[in-house]
Amino acid sequence: MTARYGIYFAPGTDTSLWWKASAWLGRDAESGQTLDRPVLPGLGGLDLDAITADPRGYGFHATLKAPFELAAERTEVELLEETRVLSQRTVPFSAHIAPSALGPFLAFQIPGVSSEMQALHALCVCALNGFRAPLTEFDLARRRKAKLTPEQDARLVAWGYPYVYEDFRFHMTLTGRIADEAVRTRVLSALQNHFAPETRLTTFDSIAVFKQPDRSSPFTILARFDFIGDTTVATSQAR
Repeated sequence: MTARYGIYFAPGTDTSLWWKASAWLGRDAESGQTLDRPVLPGLGGLDLDAITADPRGYGFHATLKAPFELAAERTEVELLEETRVLSQRTVPFSAHIAPSALGPFLAFQIPGVSSEMQALHALCVCALNGFRAPLTEFDLARRRKAKLTPEQDARLVAWGYPYVYEDFRFHMTLTGRIADEAVRTRVLSALQNHFAPETRLTTFDSIAVFKQPDRSSPFTILARFDFIGDTTVATSQAR
């Protein structure tokens, strides 16, 4: 089976945000260890394992470049080195985050738009695209079920994911799809209360490479690279 790699932001493992969110999902993507979920008031009777099943497999993170298989001529070592170089071009920045609804999902989001986050996303999408193998027909068909616009479809082929650049929305997923609006509102209220101390200015000071050995395995953190640049990230990448 072919491994996949994702370029993500993940909070430091020494932060309460990392530990509380990982515990909510039920798994630590740094160690791969299963965690006991906290008992949150108001959620009795809900199948929280099912509600968190999808994000649990990915680990707590925000996607900067969506998961991809390596191009045939590239190696994992080269990917890690290029990601390290990219991190050296980037300076830390801060933004407020808070749990909120993202359609039928719940996630930490940045209220409004962070130009620094948008620029970081654009840098990762463009600078690392040469490591990405073209999507298979299966993956193209799976993504196209979402009824993409012509521009989104073109970006899917060019960048491996349809929701990039102007369509990028920073989010750190906390649940899978919750179709029932009443249940979604109930879970959101509990998460907002639980994560109230983490609803604050958050520093973004690193990027992580996550690895999935095969499609049936969860993602874990392969490497993390701190930002050490002395200039702001560039936004002039060709599209």
